Amino acid sequence: MEMITILLIAVSLAMDAFAVSISNGVSVRGFRKQDAIRQAAFFGGFQFLMPVIGWVLGSSVKTYIEAVDHWIAFILLLIIGGNMIRESLKGDDEDKVSGALTNKMLFFQAVATSIDALAVGISFAILDVNIIQAGVVIGIVSFAISCMGAWAGKYLGDKLQSKAEIMGGIVLILIGTKILVEHIFIGG
Repeated sequence: MEMITILLIAVSLAMDAFAVSISNGVSVRGFRKQDAIRQAAFFGGFQFLMPVIGWVLGSSVKTYIEAVDHWIAFILLLIIGGNMIRESLKGDDEDKVSGALTNKMLFFQAVATSIDALAVGISFAILDVNIIQAGVVIGIVSFAISCMGAWAGKYLGDKLQSKAEIMGGIVLILIGTKILVEHIFIGG
């Protein structure tokens, strides 16, 4: 597979992570450079790891993963987004200021946004792609795009602090819905 093709795949896989990064940058008050890097490390790491796992699994489980990947991503993003909205409606400003960008939250977001990369890894096994090279490219691209999304979200968050967490939760739910609709109706 040509490098340009791997780069295009990497960018397309990173779009969900980009959107979630924007959402986090918007909704986490006091979002710092360290938060952006930590978030990008989660997303880039999982975007590297999932295709490798998919490649190892190979084509024998492809039909099982394709059958449920959209539901897993949808449910995880629905839970995370719903929780963000619920927390914002509680009115507990102390929780909002203290961070709420926990490793647990980043873990679930990273899993939810990298499920498609698992399926890509399976197809890479079928196509006999050098998985380490492809995984590294996918991980680096996702890391960079996640950082850009985080800082774009940070800028928006400073302008929209009062509704930022609700907006972030809605964005996550919409991303999950988009994934589900694409897979059910378009066959993504």
